[in-house]
Amino acid sequence: MTPQEISRRTRALCTLVPVIPVLVIDDPATAAPLARALVAGGLPVLEVTLRTPAALDAMAQMAQVEGAIVGAGTVLTAEDVKACKTAGASFAVSPGSTPNLLDACEAAALPVLPGAATATEVMTLLERGYDMLKFFPAEASGGVPALKAIGAPLPQVSFCPTGGITPDSAPSYLALPNTLCVGGSWVAPSDAILAKDWDRIAELARAASRMPRAQT
Repeated sequence: MTPQEISRRTRALCTLVPVIPVLVIDDPATAAPLARALVAGGLPVLEVTLRTPAALDAMAQMAQVEGAIVGAGTVLTAEDVKACKTAGASFAVSPGSTPNLLDACEAAALPVLPGAATATEVMTLLERGYDMLKFFPAEASGGVPALKAIGAPLPQVSFCPTGGITPDSAPSYLALPNTLCVGGSWVAPSDAILAKDWDRIAELARAASRMPRAQT
């Protein structure tokens, strides 16, 4: 798969929702009901981070939920690409990018949202053919002002900013013309998952799904 086709597919995913839930799952038994709650709340595009031993099992469970589009987050290596694709991931998200990682995603035909935080990183990815990126870590890298500044000379690149974004700050990102969606963990807080409070998570997702954005 070419970088251009990968960006076309990730762009299509990012236009589906204003917020992509960033999920850290410790117990795979919670995966399916969590996915159902998020889908019911209007957020079907899900990022399961590879930060726990349960992540791959959780991904496989979520991939079976009707309406869920499940991706893998914190994808760092070619081995991660193979593992998450085997688990049923439809896309990958990485905090940064390396030639080896991009090569692996292209060879596996796995759409990837590669991370970038500086103009040089954005230009390097654009030179390869990627124009739909993750801006990470968003808040630590200057937040809305930084992303707005990057957009001035590089308006052809769109972003999904992630990292430290809250319900209060998300609307400011979504108002930017180069932001299609944001990634956030607040829609599935750990205490709600632990308590199996799926109604609360569905309501948080519903509120996030209604956030206005400059691009759709």
